Amino acid sequence: MSPPPDTTSVDQPIRDAAGNWVDRIAPPPWRPYLRLARADRPIGTWLLLWPCWWSIALAAPSVGAQWPNPILLILFSLGAFIMRGAGCAFNDIVDRDMDAKVARTAERPIASGRVSVKRAWVFIAALCCMGLLILIFLNTDTIILGVASLGLIAIYPFMKRLTYWPQIFLGLAFNWGALMGWTAVTGRLSLPPLLLYGAGIAWTLGYDTIYAHQDKEDDALVGIKSTALKFGSNTKSWLWGFYSIAFFLLALAGGATGLAWPFYIALGFAGAHLVWQIKILDIDSPARCLALFRSNRDFGALVFLAILLGSVFLR
Repeated sequence: MSPPPDTTSVDQPIRDAAGNWVDRIAPPPWRPYLRLARADRPIGTWLLLWPCWWSIALAAPSVGAQWPNPILLILFSLGAFIMRGAGCAFNDIVDRDMDAKVARTAERPIASGRVSVKRAWVFIAALCCMGLLILIFLNTDTIILGVASLGLIAIYPFMKRLTYWPQIFLGLAFNWGALMGWTAVTGRLSLPPLLLYGAGIAWTLGYDTIYAHQDKEDDALVGIKSTALKFGSNTKSWLWGFYSIAFFLLALAGGATGLAWPFYIALGFAGAHLVWQIKILDIDSPARCLALFRSNRDFGALVFLAILLGSVFLR
């Protein structure tokens, strides 16, 4: 049953996401809520999902499997979509006053008045219940880790007010699945998922710095802090550092699980993708920044392919 629309809601597409499936085929009463969950912007779900899938695939040889468990891949896919939506809705509640002052975010459902804060909280509660239903299909250690992740989700929106490094906290939250995926397969934590987690954090520092350059002028005016503002014209130098750390830790994670040589060859292509991002980045072009940010979906896919190849040839 469709939720009744807010009296303040107007079904109007968000400009930088217009023309997506939500605008085309979703029932009108659902559209503000789907936009609130960023269902019209799937890149965030991919970025949350890839560390989960990397970890599930990386753990497979540890339990004598050649391929990742498809049931776990599906469960984590659903979980990533649902919890990303809950996190975005919470972020929009916290940031609603600031969002209204920034051109790119002023049309978000809460900032624009299309969804009330009360209804947004109900929506978050419903998503969290759905996430809990997925968690109960996993083992105890993974459930504990899943519940613990809520703390990271809760603190992230406030960090952009306190530090120029909110991307660190985003990385801690967005890559938590690297730990959960491993425990879902093996029932315990060990060195490889920790290396994978560190790689994901460094990767997030890179791609979200690129993303933050879209809003740097508005952010400076309203008092939002970011690594884009911190690094300024030195952004590319920092990106070389972040992406190098991510690549190195990914290689170490593969080595720690004994992946075969094709892993390193395929990982080289993933590394080349990161180099390409830095080379063509123009921090003064919001369109280029958004395109490069979205291209990290492809980097995640290349790393996943590398892990699969390393596992298949292991035998």
